[in-house]
Parts: sequence; C-alpha cells; structure tokens
Amino acid sequence: MTENALDTAGRQAADAPDGSAATDGGDSSTVAGRSPGTGGRPPRPTLGRRAVAFADSLWRPALVLAAFVAAWWFVAAQEYVPNYLVPTPGQVWETMTGQWSELARHTLVTLYETVLGFVLAAALGLATAVAIAYSRTLDKALYPIVLFAQVIPKIAIAPLLVVWFGLGLTPKIILAVLIAFFPVVISGVAGLRSTDPELLDLAATMGAGPWRTFRKIRFPNALPHLMAGLKVAVTLAVVGAVVGEFVGASEGLGYVLLLANGNLDAPLLFADLILMSAIGIVLFVLVEIAEALLIPWHASRRSGVSLTTS
Repeated sequence: MTENALDTAGRQAADAPDGSAATDGGDSSTVAGRSPGTGGRPPRPTLGRRAVAFADSLWRPALVLAAFVAAWWFVAAQEYVPNYLVPTPGQVWETMTGQWSELARHTLVTLYETVLGFVLAAALGLATAVAIAYSRTLDKALYPIVLFAQVIPKIAIAPLLVVWFGLGLTPKIILAVLIAFFPVVISGVAGLRSTDPELLDLAATMGAGPWRTFRKIRFPNALPHLMAGLKVAVTLAVVGAVVGEFVGASEGLGYVLLLANGNLDAPLLFADLILMSAIGIVLFVLVEIAEALLIPWHASRRSGVSLTTS
C-alpha cells in the first residue's frame, strides 16, 4: 500500500458521516459541492473569500458584545447597582490602562502556567489515550483511575500541592495539567476507536505495520475528536492555573483577583476577569487555527457544503 493510498484512506474514514470510507457510486452520485478533479474535496477558497468569511463570522459576536457593554454601561451609569459593586466600563478601562504594567506582568505569569500546563496535558493525555485504545489490559487498568482522578475536586488538592511543591509555579502548572488532562484522554480514545475496522484490515492486508497504520489511518481519523478535546482542555487549563493561584501565590491573575476582592476594588476585579477571559479566548482561537491547518479536509471545516449525496 502506497503512502498516498494510506493518506486517502485515513482521510476518507474521518470524513465520511457514518465513519466508513466514502466511495463514489458513479458520475451521477457525486457529493454535492465537490469537484471531481480534486479527489472528492471541494476547491480551496481564495484569500479574498477567507477574509470575507472571517469578517462574516465576527460581526455577530461583535454585535452581541456591543449590546452587552451598552447594557452594562447603562446599569452602572444609572447606578441601579452601586458602583463599588458594578463599576462603569470607563472605570474599568482607566484601571486597566493606569495599572497596565503590573497587570501585564501578572497576565504573563498566568499565561505561562496555562500554556505549559496545557502542553503537558495534551502530551500526557494523547499518550494515555493511545495506551488505552491499543491495549485492553491498560484500558481496564487506567480508565477507572483517570475517571477517579477527574471527579476529585481540584480545589481540594490544591493546598496539598502547595505543601508538596511550595508557592512557586509548579503547583499551578500541575493543577492546569490535572484539569486539562481528562478531555484530551476522552476525545483521543473516542477518535482512535472510531476508525473503520475494514480500513484497518485492508491496511494489514496490504502490509502496513502498526506504526504506519497509526500514522496514516488511526491518527488522522482521530484528529477531529482530538482537536475538539484540545479546545475544551485549553480553556480548562486557564481555570487550573487560576485555582492554583487562589491557594498560594504572590503573582498571577488569580492573586490579583484575591487582592481586588479583599479590597473591594471592583474596577480592578473586572479588569482582571477581562484579562482572564482574553487568555482563554486567544488560546482557543490558536487551537482553532491549528485545527484548520491540520484537518482542512474534514467535513467540520467546510462551510456551505452539503454532506449528502444528490
């Protein structure tokens, strides 16, 4: 079996709605919206079309965000809620710009903890998913332990991690790993197990070894599931890092949040929450971009293309 044949088989397995390899039943049963000359895949959109699609995807959330800020400003300006509880957007902006150097330093600390925790969780989660998917013994041995570790409240073990590893960055990174680990494992196992068995039998018949089958069929087929899990995990990693900073820290956005709450500094509190949200949104978008680059051929990445046959 050639490299191109294995690549095509893996992509067809992940692309087909029912998990089986997509086949053409002749010229009269081609998939709607696909070009016969591109191997069954739709033509790649031009840069202009991508820019238009990107702008079209932004105006709706921008409109909702503008409406939310307007409602927030109206409630705070009319003092329906006291300003020491809900400050105006202008007060939050003044606090953010006036203390930007300090807030930026704390943001970088939380960002570092989040990214490192997410990367470690992704690597460990994928390795665990592969072990569970390929070994029935490890499946029965590891899966209950992973589930048990997930249901333990992470805030409950945060003080223990501080006692073990001190007040540095290590407990925060470990908490980020622990919280982000589970979605990667679950999505990875689901993706690796969703490969069509007939494709695996075909690859074995054509002489493909386990590593080559994994690289060309199993892993490409698992990528859509895995990327969905990574998008969940990257947002949870922010939560893990901040939870660790709640328990014991002298820097980071979680530490700033505790200070603002203790001093009843509502503008600083809101500014801190906005920066936390910004970290999660930016990291989520980066994972989304990585997904678009890794699996542009998958049905979930297409827009306006019918997945049914005519």
